[in-house]
Amino acid sequence: MQVLDIYEELKQNSYPGRGIIIGKSADSKFAVTAYFIMGRSVNSRNRVFTATEDGIKTEAVDPSKLSDPHLIIYSPVRVLGNKIIVTNGDQTDTIYELMDKQQTFEQSLRTREYEDDAPNYTPRISGIMHVGDGKYNYAMSILKSADGNPDSVERFTFSYSNPIAGYGHFIHTYMNDGNPLPSFEGEPKKIKISDNLEDFANNLWNALNPDNKVSLFVRYINIETGESNSKIINKYTKV
Repeated sequence: MQVLDIYEELKQNSYPGRGIIIGKSADSKFAVTAYFIMGRSVNSRNRVFTATEDGIKTEAVDPSKLSDPHLIIYSPVRVLGNKIIVTNGDQTDTIYELMDKQQTFEQSLRTREYEDDAPNYTPRISGIMHVGDGKYNYAMSILKSADGNPDSVERFTFSYSNPIAGYGHFIHTYMNDGNPLPSFEGEPKKIKISDNLEDFANNLWNALNPDNKVSLFVRYINIETGESNSKIINKYTKV
């Protein structure tokens, strides 16, 4: 598979929507994930990422401007034991609750489908990372309508065991800007992953479209110790 420059990939797309990156640092030390959100409407842009005990949640910058919270207020990142869940919606909680009851990542997502935001029918993208005992693997999922037809749900899961150092995968909600927004197609894109959290986060942020970017989260997890470091960048400041 072709290896893409993630920064150039983002610079060339003014509206990939929401995106998940998961991979392994080039020095093999870290399991890496990043999640970003973008917005075109006032409601979508009226958000920040706020740190929680185990991840992040979205919150309104100005609560008085929050017109419809049901698809924009959620917990994108949660931790369940040695599993890190990253998604673009409230399916984070679905995965957390059902995996806690011994269901698999795939089984959990069979209970969900694309978002109810006609005519876009935004895909639900999700990732799961297993980091423990010096081992690391991950999987990514997309739930989408069939070429914009809401009568059919398409479900794809991509698993990566013993991932190669220095590489990762990138999946996002939209191919590009448009009306309606065209859903992501194909398998997650193969990209290079930096060793340095600060550099990776800052370069991702600078590559995102300046008008549409809203928030970015990056986490590096030490595969041997399980210790993690995270960085949040928000375009807007909470009122």
